[in-house]
Amino acid sequence: MGVTYKDAGVDIDAGNAFVKMIKPLVKATSRPEVIADIGGFGGLFSLNTQKYKNPVLVSGTDGVGTKLKIAFMTDRHDTVGIDLVAMCVNDIVVQGAEPLFFLDYLATGRLLPEKAAEIVKGISNGCVQAGCALIGGETAEMPGFYADGEYDIAGFTVGVVDRDRIIDGSSITVGDRLIGIASSGLHSNGYSLARKVILEKLGLKMDNLLPGLNKTVADELLTPTRIYVKSVLNLMRDFHLNGIAHITGGGLLENIPRVLPASCKALIDRSAWDVPPIFKIMQEGGAISDEEMFRTFNCGIGMVLAVPEKETDDILIRLSGLNETAFVIGEVAKCSPGKECVEFKE
Repeated sequence: MGVTYKDAGVDIDAGNAFVKMIKPLVKATSRPEVIADIGGFGGLFSLNTQKYKNPVLVSGTDGVGTKLKIAFMTDRHDTVGIDLVAMCVNDIVVQGAEPLFFLDYLATGRLLPEKAAEIVKGISNGCVQAGCALIGGETAEMPGFYADGEYDIAGFTVGVVDRDRIIDGSSITVGDRLIGIASSGLHSNGYSLARKVILEKLGLKMDNLLPGLNKTVADELLTPTRIYVKSVLNLMRDFHLNGIAHITGGGLLENIPRVLPASCKALIDRSAWDVPPIFKIMQEGGAISDEEMFRTFNCGIGMVLAVPEKETDDILIRLSGLNETAFVIGEVAKCSPGKECVEFKE
């Protein structure tokens, strides 16, 4: 008998079993606009243009980065899919876009249907949190390309916003207040540095309790990225959001300036919020400078909203009602040419 594809490391039967396993997970994310089940060559989504005056499609793509290393080390794969969705949908909602649908790409050396289904379980969970439909994806079995037991995932999302409701920061003015919405932890950024400090410098293992915390290293580092979509869309209905920054790679230092007009800077009050213990543990354990912390990690703030001063209190009340923890972390001030766009004060 001749050599088969399975002999070369690609198991088509395992792929078919995987697709069968994830169908209920995909179905749980469906929206009325979805007009085909998974399995076709492309996902079909019928945009209801009657809901919009001048619809603009907004797209985003991202991955999870080296946070996946923690999933490999712990053999826990049911939450990284949430991270994948979060990193994509949080990016487009800051422009006012409602995420409509999501696609994923999973590549691995050897497809293990049960493990892959755990990943998609997280993706499905994230899509439900964001209100978008998982309408397709790709699973690539690539023997010899990835180390045994390892994989990579990427995500892609498309959303829609009316042109006159796009949030691009152009309406930010001096005097606007900056509201920070709390993160759920590290989210999915800075894990190369986090692993170096926690695992190498501090010598901790995945099942060790973190100093001063009643949580293991694994539980803390695998905490899923918070998805802010429904909260932001809720605020958009009743308030003026002049600009929003998703605090991802680059931290507060690099992401806030992405939405600021050239004549403005952000004055951040470092005492306005309690930095979660995990960040303090890493900073002390690695003797990391303040600047390095604020340009690598979110330091407890996952989203920053620039809003009119007169609406600040009402927005904070609404966010509390939406189960978000939020703080006024600063304000927008006039910036001279060539000066830093983000300034911290004690």
